[in-house]
Amino acid sequence: MIIHLLCFPGPAAGAPPSPSSSASVRVPVGLPHDRRAKSRLVPPFRCASSGMELGATTALYPLHRCKTIYLVRHAQGIHNVAGEKDFGAYMSHELFDAQLTPLGWNQVRRADPIRIHKALVFHDFQDYFGVKFQVDGLREHVKKSGLAEKIELVITSPLLRTMQTAVGVFGGEKYTDGVNAPPLMVENAGHSGRPAVSSLNCPPFIAVETCREHLGVHPCDKRRSITEYRPLFPAIDFSLASLSYCPVEYFFPRKGLMQETAEPLACRLWTREEKEIAIVSHSGFLFHTLSMYSKECHPTIRDEVSKHFANCELRSMVLVDRSMLGSYSSRFNYAGKNPTGLDVPSDIADKKQVDEAQKN
Repeated sequence: MIIHLLCFPGPAAGAPPSPSSSASVRVPVGLPHDRRAKSRLVPPFRCASSGMELGATTALYPLHRCKTIYLVRHAQGIHNVAGEKDFGAYMSHELFDAQLTPLGWNQVRRADPIRIHKALVFHDFQDYFGVKFQVDGLREHVKKSGLAEKIELVITSPLLRTMQTAVGVFGGEKYTDGVNAPPLMVENAGHSGRPAVSSLNCPPFIAVETCREHLGVHPCDKRRSITEYRPLFPAIDFSLASLSYCPVEYFFPRKGLMQETAEPLACRLWTREEKEIAIVSHSGFLFHTLSMYSKECHPTIRDEVSKHFANCELRSMVLVDRSMLGSYSSRFNYAGKNPTGLDVPSDIADKKQVDEAQKN
């Protein structure tokens, strides 16, 4: 399978421009490495008109061969706080399938006035100051930017912190009893203290095993059984997640295997009709995926694309399929009408008439 991230590679010093205008890679999964490009080079930009030769900085693809993906890293989890204080804390079994912290939930969506009042009444000053002076969360940004109306599908890693983030950002409003639709998340799911979230007026949600975090020795990156998740997230589709706690195929002893196991997620994107897809995942998965996608990009773009995600950060990317896996036709192309006369440019029409006259 060949998938391309739209980017514009710049030629190395003394080397001819690359004939490819996009990076052909497989998708990796794994733990993050502190590897960041330092280049400040500015990528070349050229406009092309008739008679000008197109350079490697220009790429053109049919729209129906492209998908826009919105990549989101989960909000702050309890393991992030513990790990920042002591890296050895990642080995703690108390962090198993880590849930979001109160600050993490604030990153997802602004707290309501009732919660602020309760925090003040019960002298929970950490929570009070955390929510009183916060800026809008990612949910508010998604709504104000119009992105909430564009996203057609939400794919999430089947870990508690990613599902909480996905539902909080892209889910419906508060769930009301009596509504003829299951909630995306029940009240207090994962001991969050949060109200239930409705599945109305929002895209479908699918939990996909292949976008989860690297499964190593850290308990925070392991998860519960799907049978435990279904009652907590009734409206999430778990058909693409393994029923077991820690599927053996997602232990990654070497880099090559990490790439092979992530490839099914990319393949699956091209079998779906949706064009605007949100993917809620983890630091390791996102870092290695974008690092591999941007290998042939200009250093400036590579630095922008492959840097580590902050908690609850969202980035928009365009994927291009040149392997013909996607079978859906364009929703916007129009074939036009058959004309009664010659349907060719005038210079070609003149030549065609001359050729026919010479034959006769």
